[in-house]
Amino acid sequence: MKHNILLKTNILVCLVVFLGFLATAVLSYQMNYSASVKNIEQVSELTSEGIYYQMTMLFTKPVNISLTMANDSLLRSALIEESANLNNPKYEAVLTEYLKTYHDQTNYDSVFLVSSASQRYYNYDGLDRILTPENPEDDWYYTMAESDQEYAMNVDNDEVKAKNNEITVFVNCKITDDQGQLLGIVGVGLQIDSLQALIQSYEEQYQVQAFLINNAGDIEISSHHTGYEKVNLFSLYPYPDEVQDAVLNWQGGDASSPFWVADPQDSQGRDYVISRSIPQLQWHLFVRQDTGKLLKSLQRQLWLSAFIIVLIILFILYIITRVIRSFNQQIIELTQSVEQEKRSTFEKATEELFDNIYELDITHNCPADAETQKYFESLGAPAGTPYDQALQVVAEKQIKAEFRQGYVDTFTPVNVIRAYENGQDTLTYEFMISTGGDYFWMRITARIIQQEKDQSLHMLTYRQNIDAEKRQEKRLQALAQIDEMTHLLTKSATRRHIEQKLQACPNQQFAFFIFDIDTFKEANDRYGHVFGDSVIEDFAAVLCSQFRQDDIIGRIGGDEFAVFIPITGSADVEDKAKALSKALNKTHTALGCTWMMSASIGIALAPQDGCDFETLYQSADAALYQTKKRGKNSYSFHKAS
Repeated sequence: MKHNILLKTNILVCLVVFLGFLATAVLSYQMNYSASVKNIEQVSELTSEGIYYQMTMLFTKPVNISLTMANDSLLRSALIEESANLNNPKYEAVLTEYLKTYHDQTNYDSVFLVSSASQRYYNYDGLDRILTPENPEDDWYYTMAESDQEYAMNVDNDEVKAKNNEITVFVNCKITDDQGQLLGIVGVGLQIDSLQALIQSYEEQYQVQAFLINNAGDIEISSHHTGYEKVNLFSLYPYPDEVQDAVLNWQGGDASSPFWVADPQDSQGRDYVISRSIPQLQWHLFVRQDTGKLLKSLQRQLWLSAFIIVLIILFILYIITRVIRSFNQQIIELTQSVEQEKRSTFEKATEELFDNIYELDITHNCPADAETQKYFESLGAPAGTPYDQALQVVAEKQIKAEFRQGYVDTFTPVNVIRAYENGQDTLTYEFMISTGGDYFWMRITARIIQQEKDQSLHMLTYRQNIDAEKRQEKRLQALAQIDEMTHLLTKSATRRHIEQKLQACPNQQFAFFIFDIDTFKEANDRYGHVFGDSVIEDFAAVLCSQFRQDDIIGRIGGDEFAVFIPITGSADVEDKAKALSKALNKTHTALGCTWMMSASIGIALAPQDGCDFETLYQSADAALYQTKKRGKNSYSFHKAS
């Protein structure tokens, strides 16, 4: 009888233990899987942002440099005169010196020029070769020549002598005449190995795959492929057509388009993919992470857990009391281990990217851990202060006034709950903050999660110092509208400023001046481009000295400048034109050379000669033509026909 009772007791205990361990193993599997999936999404998003901003900053300058060369009137004039100088070594030397100057200034791997009239390919070492339609290596040029794009990126081998066919990313810009006819293509190139290394570093650190692809889905840059190989992303990963369309047609600015999709290489797996559009490059960023390895790892853990359960049950049959006590202890340790593993995995993925991490219990309106409570207390919020009130304390103590209300509105519990109910699990806010010294830029990224044990809503906030990023962004915006040589406005920036002034002051009178340096080509040909650059810099300095700080002054061509000023009458403009002609008529000395500098000036008045930039430009240009026709070193007003 005792043996039957003991047997039944052992069987019952073993059954209870077996079912308990089985349930624990399954629950652990589900919790680990859920935590790992969330980690995949967060790490993939952060990786996508990092690569996106790195590529944007890397290519902004080469695009601007190529566009500057393409709009250089000196280069246009040289291409127009090419047919008369095909056998002139001095002509080739002028182009070579021009390209060498940009190469020395930028240190790019390639600086080149192709003439559409002769198909000659020049670089900073001279004439390299002549392109032909029959040579497939030259297809990039003829494709660009027939397209409607002002500039384009392409990945190809560099055929220039001594470059060993190194794979290079080229920025190609069209050069056109005043009628829009193609004169040639100019640009710069960066060797691709450094870009591949950058992408590979992200892949190795975050265990993802990243690709830069064009609008056809062809891989332009990845850690293992380049555009030269003509490999299509969707031939490597044959996703359904709707997924391909979603990736290639996403135009969300700097926002990302993340989603889960079935793994085309594993019927049981899923991929988490993120697509971003990079308009500056005319490419798309595609980041992929699959769950195949994750599932296999978790399944191994599940089988291992089952094996351990069997051993434990056999051990329980031997000494029932000890096994039960040991079992209870293991349950406690396993539960703590799962929770700790979940938190440590998540924090490890973010600790290198963010300055501070705090956790809030939104449902109960309070800090979720001691570290967060200590942070609020350090700013003067007494222990036990509700989170929404502590949020106000942080805003008052640290955040610059104009950002306080936005900060509070973004992270107040009501808004967090509303965002989560609308399917939004991330909140972001950028603002200026002070921790005792000067204000600096900070970005808070908040992840909203629901706790499985009590269904309460928690928010993890990651504080990231983005002051350097903001300064770089501001500097790039300034560079985009400032000519590097003269520090005056570029042509596009000049146009934009003038149009804004005309729209803001429709009843104001203005004078529009166009300046052209007389016989500038002669100075370049006789003394070289370095001397020519010094002439342009001197001319710009004299021009700035003749106007007020608020006047609009821009360089709109190689040796062509424009000024736009408010006036009270045409008599003032006449006096100003005389003073300008006198000031710009001077001897320029540099590099041991002396040259007599002067300017031809064309003047148009608003509103009588035009009420928009284009009309005023044409009117002033016509007046400039009359000045040159009379013998230069003078000025002319536009006369209506």
